[in-house]
Amino acid sequence: MGIDLNMPDMPEPPAASSASASEDASASAATDSAPKAEEPKAKEVPKPTEEPKTKEEPKAEEPEDVTMAEPEENTKELADKAKAEGNALYKQRKFDEAIAAYNRAWDTHKDITYLNNRAAAEFEKGDYDETIKTCNEAIEQGREVRADYKIIAKSFARLGNAYLKKEDLENAVKYFDKSLTEHRTPDVLNKLRATQREIKIREANSYVDPEKAEAARLEGKEYFTKGDWPNAVKAYTEMVKRAPEDARGYSNRAAALAKLLSFPDAVEDCNKAIEKDPSFIRAYIRKANAQLAMREYAQVMETLNVAREKDLALGEGKNVSEIDQLFNKAASQRFQAIEGETAEQTMERVSRDPEIVSILQDPVMQGILGQARENPAALQDHMKNPEVSKKINMLIAAGVIRTR
Repeated sequence: MGIDLNMPDMPEPPAASSASASEDASASAATDSAPKAEEPKAKEVPKPTEEPKTKEEPKAEEPEDVTMAEPEENTKELADKAKAEGNALYKQRKFDEAIAAYNRAWDTHKDITYLNNRAAAEFEKGDYDETIKTCNEAIEQGREVRADYKIIAKSFARLGNAYLKKEDLENAVKYFDKSLTEHRTPDVLNKLRATQREIKIREANSYVDPEKAEAARLEGKEYFTKGDWPNAVKAYTEMVKRAPEDARGYSNRAAALAKLLSFPDAVEDCNKAIEKDPSFIRAYIRKANAQLAMREYAQVMETLNVAREKDLALGEGKNVSEIDQLFNKAASQRFQAIEGETAEQTMERVSRDPEIVSILQDPVMQGILGQARENPAALQDHMKNPEVSKKINMLIAAGVIRTR
């Protein structure tokens, strides 16, 4: 009985060879995938799923005992404000309050300018030990932070000032010198030189001994009498050191130096003797002799004119004769004829001498000379005037006025 089924078309079964090829392919595929199947795969840790970003939650408050660092600009500003407060108090001479303000500035910001200011307040307060301590701290801190050398120089200078106040001159010199090494300023240089001079003065004063000075004078006199000029100079030098205010030491040493032909040094010693005792006539005469040896004729006459005035002012005039003789000697050498020069040529040269010309053109001297022509005795009265006497002696020496 026929049954008609409405079925879809089915594919035909593969042929045997096709089935075999299919099995071979399956085997090959199985072989290729075999290693993966044999080695078990490590279990992959599942990546955490990223949560969608959300707004940052506010940070928890810091514990109260934790201090957050202030920005550099803020600390400097606060420190400068404290410094300005200290400066105002310093000007009011409220030094303790100023020091406290400078301390706040230093604690707030490490700038050694604040330490220098504090040292200045301590110095004005008179606390020199604290000044020294603060300056040393400023220098040490300044070296660490490589501060400006000018600021460190101020620290050294203030150290010097503090030691100067403490009468410690050696340390004052030491720190003034260190300050100048950092930065050279006229003020510190002047203080250094003044302190060095003071040290020398104190050393000299500590050596003063009148009794030993007199012993040295007698020793020098003995050497001078024997003609031992070098040892005479040495002995008189000891006298000068032992009695620096005694004019005789300088004058006596000048005499010994002149014997050694050291005329410039002799003049210098005579000047010191005159400085110590302006009425010491012997010093003027020794000075004139030294100048004459150097052919400084104008200076000789000037020195002797002063000596004559001083001698007459003392009311004695016992040295006037010696002074005049030396004056005439110097004048004659000044105006004497040069070798090969005629008398007329000498007079012509002398008449061109600036000092002689000045005297002859002086109206007062012209009147005096006019009187002398008519009455020579009148000239003696005019000679009592020291200034006129000086000019007349000059004219006599030059040969303008001839005496019989």
